[in-house]
Amino acid sequence: MELTERLRKRAREEKVTTSEGARELLRQEIRSIFAKPRHIVGITPPEVVLMIGVNGAGKTTTIAKLAYRDRMQGKKVMIAAADTFRAAAIEQLQVWAERVGALFHAKQAGSDPASVAYEAMDRAMSEGVDVLYVDTAGRLQTKVNLMDELSKIRNVIARKHPGAPHRTVLVLDATTGQNALSQAKLFKESAGVDELILTKLDGTAKGGVAIAVAMQHKLPITYVGLGEKVEDLRPFNGDDYAEALLKS
Repeated sequence: MELTERLRKRAREEKVTTSEGARELLRQEIRSIFAKPRHIVGITPPEVVLMIGVNGAGKTTTIAKLAYRDRMQGKKVMIAAADTFRAAAIEQLQVWAERVGALFHAKQAGSDPASVAYEAMDRAMSEGVDVLYVDTAGRLQTKVNLMDELSKIRNVIARKHPGAPHRTVLVLDATTGQNALSQAKLFKESAGVDELILTKLDGTAKGGVAIAVAMQHKLPITYVGLGEKVEDLRPFNGDDYAEALLKS
């Protein structure tokens, strides 16, 4: 509604009366929504990236894709499996870590997630790791426990490495529509979010919810997932997105 109102106002002010003219205004408005620059901070390695999001959003494969990009840049990468709630999550992440050439840290299923993060942090610092990705649980059925767990992970990481986690990345499924809005709100309030990655844009979903999330929560979208392979992660470009969304 906010975007529609902005469009009406501009159309009146600029005396736009054709559908093509209105479409061009909409393109410009969408581009402006995604113009928020990414927050860059100075980091003493290892850079710690906390990965959050609900189960099924594509978090595990996104971690693998990010780790692959870093490995291609010659960085030493470690992945920590702090989603200890699902044994399958640990195994899946280990397979991906081996595939992309990243170090891997985990404990048995059911272990305390914060202790996994702490040990991984300790190991990353002693082994000269450049980037540490910390996977977390995404079971919203027990959301109070989950948010407490995320806070605990953040605290132990910060105690071990002041300033960490340096980035908290929320992974959102582009096909979930309005649910993505409530997920962004919940995680932002409880865990803090620095940036978004939108997954599953390779199907029929156009990911229109990205506009609502960016407008409502003022968060930059850094990457989009376009498939299952490790190469299928692209930097997000607001101009390209606006073009694709408004194709006739």
